[in-house]
Amino acid sequence: MKKVTIYTDGGCQGNPGPGGYGAVLLYGKHRKELSGGYKLTTNNRMELLACIAALEALKEQCDVTVYSDSKYVVDSIAKGWAKRWRANGWKRNKKDKAENPDLWGRLLDLCEQHTIQFNWVKGHAGNKENERCDTLAGEAAKQDNLLEDEKYEKIFNAK
Repeated sequence: MKKVTIYTDGGCQGNPGPGGYGAVLLYGKHRKELSGGYKLTTNNRMELLACIAALEALKEQCDVTVYSDSKYVVDSIAKGWAKRWRANGWKRNKKDKAENPDLWGRLLDLCEQHTIQFNWVKGHAGNKENERCDTLAGEAAKQDNLLEDEKYEKIFNAK
């Protein structure tokens, strides 16, 4: 299996607000950068979408190491919380719903296609690839042609 290293980051200008994600995929001498931006979303959704976009870019089953500065993403996967939420009908406990089930479902499905290790890296601490992802995410959030995060906007408008 190919060994791929992925760095991801996501963020918003305001939370909620316009948001973006960035990802850097490294395989041998190959490098691929991905980014995207949304009109109205949240930091956590962008952190998740960064991982999803990076994993969806893989063309075959890989041995993947993901580095993210999001404890929300890393802990939810590494500690099995997201799997438990899905098994419990997207409930965190008996009364609280898990947020972002649409994205967690996509990420969990992608995790089943690869061998993946999620690792937390401190953000804004000089890690070259994490800093690059932060720049990609920030630039993506400022684009003129931002996409609609339809699932989030439906929730936001219902409040």
